[in-house]
Amino acid sequence: MRCVLKVLIQPGKSGNVLATIAIGDAYLEPFMKYAFHTWEMYCKRHDLGLILFDDHLIESNHPKWKNPFWQKLLIPKIVANSGLRVENICHLDTDILVNPTAPNIFENHDPHKVGLISQMTRLPYDRQSILRRVAFLRNRYLSSRYPLDSILFASIPELYKFSSLAPQPDIACSGVFLFNPKFHADLFLNFFNEFDETVVTPDSGGEELHFNYLIQSQGLEAWLDYRFQAVWIYEVAWKYPFLYGESRENLEVVRQCIESSLFTNYFLHFAGPWHESQFWKQVDVFNNPETISMFIDFANYLEVPVTGKPKGSIKPNDSEK
Repeated sequence: MRCVLKVLIQPGKSGNVLATIAIGDAYLEPFMKYAFHTWEMYCKRHDLGLILFDDHLIESNHPKWKNPFWQKLLIPKIVANSGLRVENICHLDTDILVNPTAPNIFENHDPHKVGLISQMTRLPYDRQSILRRVAFLRNRYLSSRYPLDSILFASIPELYKFSSLAPQPDIACSGVFLFNPKFHADLFLNFFNEFDETVVTPDSGGEELHFNYLIQSQGLEAWLDYRFQAVWIYEVAWKYPFLYGESRENLEVVRQCIESSLFTNYFLHFAGPWHESQFWKQVDVFNNPETISMFIDFANYLEVPVTGKPKGSIKPNDSEK
């Protein structure tokens, strides 16, 4: 393994950090331009560190070399050997925007567990309904080649079967997960070394399904709120379907929709190669001080108890329209 760790924000007193892998300009430049400032505000609010890996964590001639997405499993071992004082780590993919006033994802985390967010169950939407919307809107507005029936609709058991894995109860999106280097470094490393580039997965050799199998088969999963990894393709298809049409050219509208989604959610993941998942690289969210102020004021308001006592009839003045 190679130590290519860079500390962007020093760990605070808690020792908890966010970590990401951004290899090459295609990943690093948009992350630093469009996402980093949202992570930075969140880290400062909760006294978190931020570490970045900007090169491959193993050599390309390593016998266990495979799809680079697997390299996130090497993070705990590298951090454990780095001398950096780190307790718990939250891995985030680079295509995630963060609500800077979101709750601390590490709060109440059990370091023996691996925190996961499901992309199949525990959703605020009916999964089959939302996937129908995604398929229909992509086919109608983005490409007539997009199939209306595909592996997108596969069940949890069917997806595990595709990779010859024993089915587990759920499938988390591996864009966000929490772990502890002390307890999970060897587990992750040993599992990484079980597979080479011949590994078969539904996502062209990616790690997600196998990672789910590892964590759930050992009973290590701790399920977190969907809002810690709201899936943008779900959000846009359900709440903002007009962004599939001509409105997607109006970047101000796109920005407002993304910020609106972040007002409801904590972390927003723009996973996938399709057009709607590229919106985050086209707009600068939170570029208006009033927006930040509104988010902060609302977060503070949520901490104020309400009594429900009547205040009488209150109607808006014409000047307040």
